[in-house]
Amino acid sequence: MAATVRSTALLTDRYELTMLEGALRSGAAGRECVFEVFARRLPGRRRYAVVAGTARVVEAIEAFRFGPEEIAWLAANRVVDGPTLEFLAGYRFSGSVIGYAEGECYVPGSPILTVRGTFAEAVLLETVVLSILNHDSAVATAASRMTGAAGGRPCFEMGARRTHEDAAIAAARAAVVAGFTATSDLEAGRTHGLTTMGTAAHAFTLVHDDEEAAFAAQVASLGPGTTLLVDTYDVPRGVERAVAAARAAGGELGAVRLDSGDLVAQAREVRAQLDALGATSTKIVVTSDLDEFAIAALAATPADSFGVGTSLVKGSGHPTAELVYKLVARQNAAGVLEPVAKTSAAKQTVGGLKWAGRVLDGGCAVEELVVSLSDDAAATEVLHEAGARPLQVPLVVDGVAVPGRTGPAALAAAVERHRLSRDELPADAWRLSPGDPAIPTRVLTW
Repeated sequence: MAATVRSTALLTDRYELTMLEGALRSGAAGRECVFEVFARRLPGRRRYAVVAGTARVVEAIEAFRFGPEEIAWLAANRVVDGPTLEFLAGYRFSGSVIGYAEGECYVPGSPILTVRGTFAEAVLLETVVLSILNHDSAVATAASRMTGAAGGRPCFEMGARRTHEDAAIAAARAAVVAGFTATSDLEAGRTHGLTTMGTAAHAFTLVHDDEEAAFAAQVASLGPGTTLLVDTYDVPRGVERAVAAARAAGGELGAVRLDSGDLVAQAREVRAQLDALGATSTKIVVTSDLDEFAIAALAATPADSFGVGTSLVKGSGHPTAELVYKLVARQNAAGVLEPVAKTSAAKQTVGGLKWAGRVLDGGCAVEELVVSLSDDAAATEVLHEAGARPLQVPLVVDGVAVPGRTGPAALAAAVERHRLSRDELPADAWRLSPGDPAIPTRVLTW
């Protein structure tokens, strides 16, 4: 029996449906509109951020259907009137979505997602789009800073127990977009085809009569190439016992894991001890409340890989990307698409359908060029003349997801896109301290 696809239609705010009701009454519901997702600023004055969750947004739009159960609940709770319920029962998004390719780096003002359709179709998607992009982009941005600090050493996602069970699955995927190589969460592995990893916690050592017995049991089960946690009791004695346990099984120990104490000092001491024991191939995995700053400090040690949990799934102190979803153009009485914008203090928006490109100089990004122009061919020509690399790709066309924008292929493409995009940024972008955006944004309007 095929699995039932969960409707995403009620992953929304009530006011989106009440706006729909009002627009149906006023006649504005059928006006063609353009909504845009962007950031006014980057949380923590970070120098760049990372787009993640795009594939999940496409899936959510496909599943945005008001079935009998949803309609019955809305009716019972008198959320909207009868004509609006009739509209919702037949709702199917038939518009188009373009956006920055998943994994792309962005700066304030970047139009990372553009939804085009009738007001009735597009306004309903605001909350579900933002909830996905704000979470996943926050995690991916933190993950990118961590993998950058790691300097090519593997990073593993281990944060499932520190967040909501569904958020853990999304966080694991977002971390992989930004360079993490594996997750401890099995459902994330199953759902998104991620590599899973993990061996044992301190409880495994404590349940045995002594450390030797615990190590022998783990090696017997997982082989000498396993990773043994050596800090339950005394680290130097744990290292000796771990190496001995692997050799007793006929091999060299794969790795030791350090999970407490002065990790910088311990990484150096343990490396020296392993080398003195002849276990030169045994690696050191470091965990314990790591963030990008701790990883940067550990990058100067012989640590070989890093396991990150709490900080990663919480966006390393910034659990939302602070993205907004704003109406930037709408069809006027003459049937022409015209720009609209907010002018309120500190929340001004730039109206109009926008196209974005990244201007490069010798392969290094120097500017984000945003062109506000309703004619896409003309906008494309402007970007081409400026030598800008186009940043937006089609995601949904006439209500249908573009092939390859979801699933394993989309994730693999996002991983590669992030690697290339981050490598384009100037050197200052890699600094962990607060600062200005890595590249300036220039907006051209007509």
